[in-house]
Amino acid sequence: MNADERRFEVLRAIVADYVSNQEPVGSKALVERHNLGVSSATVRNDMAALEDEGYIAQPHTSAGRVPTDKGYRLFVDRLSEIKPLSQAEKRAIRSFLDGALDLDDVMRRSVRLLAQLTRQVAVIQVPTLSRAAVRHLEVLPITPSRLMLVLITDTGRVDQRIVELGDVISEEDVAQLRTQLNQAMAGQRLSDASAKVAELPEEVRQDLRDPMLRVATVLIETLVEHPEERLVLGGTANLTRNVADFPGSLRQVLEALEEQVIVLKLLAASRDPGRVLVRIGEENEAAEMRSTSVVSIGYGSRDNPLGGLGVVGPTRMDYPGTMAAVRAVANYVGEILTGR
Repeated sequence: MNADERRFEVLRAIVADYVSNQEPVGSKALVERHNLGVSSATVRNDMAALEDEGYIAQPHTSAGRVPTDKGYRLFVDRLSEIKPLSQAEKRAIRSFLDGALDLDDVMRRSVRLLAQLTRQVAVIQVPTLSRAAVRHLEVLPITPSRLMLVLITDTGRVDQRIVELGDVISEEDVAQLRTQLNQAMAGQRLSDASAKVAELPEEVRQDLRDPMLRVATVLIETLVEHPEERLVLGGTANLTRNVADFPGSLRQVLEALEEQVIVLKLLAASRDPGRVLVRIGEENEAAEMRSTSVVSIGYGSRDNPLGGLGVVGPTRMDYPGTMAAVRAVANYVGEILTGR
């Protein structure tokens, strides 16, 4: 082992102890707790070199050192691979998420699960209708002159609308409307589906033109909507367990999470379902987030990215475990939503 490799092993040991104990780490403790294979004097020399290079720092006048943002970055970059979760953990994730009833339930369960796995704040970006395609439209008669439209997209979103027809319509005619609407819309991106629906009133028989026009008007309003992107958060209280990790900045972090725009920008860069992205401390553009680390990834598929998810926590974080949990949950959320 050359000097650089040995110093990295010392850094890795400091990261492990500091993440675990939240106490500055001294050379004596490193020698006692880790099989580094060198003397205390060598460890002290290595720690001095790491400090000179900015990878560790001395928070106060004690013998202990703590990792810096630069130290955490080197540690994360040198992770040769993300250790996968156990089969039992994977089964638990699948079982919990498979029980979801609809898209909103998938979102809520995902952040709850991720917050529990990582003990950090979990965030997930809700897929917007503008990214979706129509899977199916159900047309249900509520009364002879009122219909319910249930639009189901390939992202799992379910949108319901009521249509007042102004006149009585038979069940056979409702079935005719349902058939023609699905023939025009199924599999279409929402923007394309709205154009198809706009043509339908001219294509149906004369006595169905008025009800089709009323249905088409309501559907087009739904299809061309571009709702503001939103997040679902879980586990915000986890940040308050270790206030010392956010000296003077916890309130700013909580306000940034509540504002959502900052976190949406962070997740917007995490569109690749195959790559976990880690931003550490000062690497975060927003000043409010510079005492945090953000671990994120895209979910969906490379051909159809649906959004991003991840966790926000202190820089003193179990990076390997957090990265594994984020990737595993993203995989299952993607499978559920693209497989429905």
